[in-house]
Amino acid sequence: MQVKSKSKFKQWFLEGLAETKKTAQHKAEDVTAWWKVMCLTGVDYFSTLGFQPYLAFLAAGALSPIATVFLVALTLFGALPMYSRVAQESPHGQGSVSMLEHLLPGWSGKTFVLCLLGFATTDFILTITLSAADATAHIIENPFVPHWMHHPVLVTFALLLLLGCVFLKGFKDAINIAVILVAMYLTLNAVVMVRSFMEIFSSPDALVNWKMALAEGPAKGKFGLIIGLSLLVFPKLAVGLSGFETGVTVMPLIRGGEKDNPELPLGRIKNARKLLATSALIMSVLLIGCSFSTTLLIPPAEFETGGKACGRAVAYLAHQFFGDKFGTLYDFSTAAILWYAGASAMAGMLSLIPRYLPRYGMAPEWARANRPLVVVISAICLFVTWLYKADVESQGGAYATGLLMLISSAAVAVAISAWRQGGIKRWGFLLIAVVFIYTTGANVIERPEGIKICIFFIAGIVIVSLVSRAFRSTELRTTNVILDKNAKQFVKEAVHHNTLHIIANRFEDGSKEEYDRKKRELNKVHRLSEAEPFLVLEVQLKDASEFKDELEVSGVQVGSYRILRCQASSIPNAIAAFLLHVQSQTGADTHAYFSWTEGHPIGYAFKFLFLGQGDTAPITREILRRAKQNVKQRPHIHVA
Repeated sequence: MQVKSKSKFKQWFLEGLAETKKTAQHKAEDVTAWWKVMCLTGVDYFSTLGFQPYLAFLAAGALSPIATVFLVALTLFGALPMYSRVAQESPHGQGSVSMLEHLLPGWSGKTFVLCLLGFATTDFILTITLSAADATAHIIENPFVPHWMHHPVLVTFALLLLLGCVFLKGFKDAINIAVILVAMYLTLNAVVMVRSFMEIFSSPDALVNWKMALAEGPAKGKFGLIIGLSLLVFPKLAVGLSGFETGVTVMPLIRGGEKDNPELPLGRIKNARKLLATSALIMSVLLIGCSFSTTLLIPPAEFETGGKACGRAVAYLAHQFFGDKFGTLYDFSTAAILWYAGASAMAGMLSLIPRYLPRYGMAPEWARANRPLVVVISAICLFVTWLYKADVESQGGAYATGLLMLISSAAVAVAISAWRQGGIKRWGFLLIAVVFIYTTGANVIERPEGIKICIFFIAGIVIVSLVSRAFRSTELRTTNVILDKNAKQFVKEAVHHNTLHIIANRFEDGSKEEYDRKKRELNKVHRLSEAEPFLVLEVQLKDASEFKDELEVSGVQVGSYRILRCQASSIPNAIAAFLLHVQSQTGADTHAYFSWTEGHPIGYAFKFLFLGQGDTAPITREILRRAKQNVKQRPHIHVA
């Protein structure tokens, strides 16, 4: 009974591990209207209102509203057109990472993608932890919350564990929940913002005090200095750009047109652009409104640590203008959407990691299942929360760095794509890329602690990826073996007395003399009879950084010798796959013949892992051993 229980738990925990690529794709009933998907991305994007006005005031003080206007301009005239182009070029949810993946070949491209995934992981992990920490701030600062809950780290831990439990159980009806939360949250924010502006316009003191603060500040009230300083400090407000990368990642969930071409779904692209534009416009209005309201109406002392507006500026106004009952409703709404922003980020990671790392052979086998990943991600989030003591402000730098690095990489990808196509627009996209690179650089210089944790995540991903690649290197990585007409005929005619002989040869010049030497070696060393027919198999190396191949084998004849040629990213894996294929197709007892290589075994191990070649014979044998547990069913390997 105990064994059964463990078996059921393992089956539940690793659910989805055996799913094929086809079954893992989104089904027709999973897609939905673009505005509903906008709410799913919006729980991340719109939830930044919970902490953005507070962080903006800390960064820019009285200049916060003007710096926010520049941020909004960058959103509407920079990020929006840029990600609209990303949506066009990656309509299946690959995102900007895939655009850059194709720019660099081989290991350089893979390494670059791993770095981008490190920044993306930083962005998503910090979205979860920072949002949960800010949700905690809204909860414990509410006057109705008992004092025993005033422990930020423990409350944040509880929220993170609850989020993990949601995904362990299975994330269902996510979009419908997001629609309800977003509708409630935006409505309450609109009410607070309208009431705040009524207060500002009915009481001239607020505007007068703000003008005095500008006059007494570093800009001394001078228009040119106000604009210049606002431009300098607006990179610190970059967390308000959250959500664009998620918007293109979830594109497969968007319902397109009935006549959409699966390869280029124009209806889905059009609706994705509606999603991006609508969310950007809503967020721009709310960002400007909330920044003006909180800066003009909240005493600066309340923004300081321990103040009532610390980490919850708009919530402060909700309590002040409408009382604690409405304020409690606002706190609940804010805490809920901040907590659910973590759900959006978690879903993004569960989509992003399996999309790249398993394809590179750089993730453990269990990484294809959601639940083990949820456990790992949740553990990392708990560690980050403990490290930052659930403090919103201290996590802002790392969060902004990961976010801006991801957006800047997208800007560079779009600029390169536009430059190759030519036209006047390329200059606009080049300018956008320069602005985002400057914004990222300014943020890194101002908050160097952010790049440190990004490097930590990058190093973690690279180490885990390389270890996984090493462990998975002897898998049977060839997905399919296809023989052309000549190759099929050669294999059929080479079977003699239910036996098939294959000579593995490293291609030199393809001359008859080369194969004469190989035949003499075979006859001398392996004592193969002259009457026994044999085939020569040659595998030429292609991009060794790829993990899986489809093997296309062609047959050519050089004199009396019949040669089988193919290309693969790993020579031993290709030979093993070919041997198993022909043995399965012919039913013949298959023998493969190799020559020993000269060199240090560690050097050959390195060459195999990263260059796809090495001490071919023993590695081929190990791949066959892993693929076929029954010794009698394996092809025979002969080495001399």
